[in-house]
Amino acid sequence: MIKNIVFDIGNVLTDFRWKEFLQDKGMDETMIKRIAKASVMSPYWDEFDRGAMSEEDTIAEFIKIDPEIEKELHLAYDDITGMVVPRKYAIPWVKALKKNGYGVYFLSNFSRKAEKECSESLEFMQYCDGGILSYRELVVKPNPEIYRRLFERFSLEPSECLFLDDTERNIEAGRALGMDGIVFGDPAEAIRELADKGVDVGGLAESL
Repeated sequence: MIKNIVFDIGNVLTDFRWKEFLQDKGMDETMIKRIAKASVMSPYWDEFDRGAMSEEDTIAEFIKIDPEIEKELHLAYDDITGMVVPRKYAIPWVKALKKNGYGVYFLSNFSRKAEKECSESLEFMQYCDGGILSYRELVVKPNPEIYRRLFERFSLEPSECLFLDDTERNIEAGRALGMDGIVFGDPAEAIRELADKGVDVGGLAESL
């Protein structure tokens, strides 16, 4: 029986709009691809989310990958306000699920910089029962340790939890520890899948 709903943050309860964010800063498609290859597509992005590298060291590693775009990388990442923005259904979903009797938690790869500079996207947190951000733990999904910490810290039984994440490997990592999951894409489809798994979804569709 599902008693707890666990949410990823980026592209589930918020939009991780890195491409649009770079467009907003005046980057053309060619430059966006170069910046992405040097940053969000590099292993250093996960290390930043893991809290293992400072902001300065992370940007320095991005620059080492593509030194010719040092100026553009600083323009992109010295201030990331607007890279992560809230989805309108986030708070209503948390409130509705809690009203329906579920514990609601978050489990996300998230950097200290994003928490600080995109704080308006995280207002839903105050309505949750708790959660884990990777940078605080020095571990990222899909490492099993971050899931175990969620279960242990909040005294959760994995078989009573359902995880919504936009990345299949993160769902599979949870399943390996006994937590079922849904690969999140379309919110309306997610509601149908939640219902199929026996979750009371009353109040969720109204917020879409």
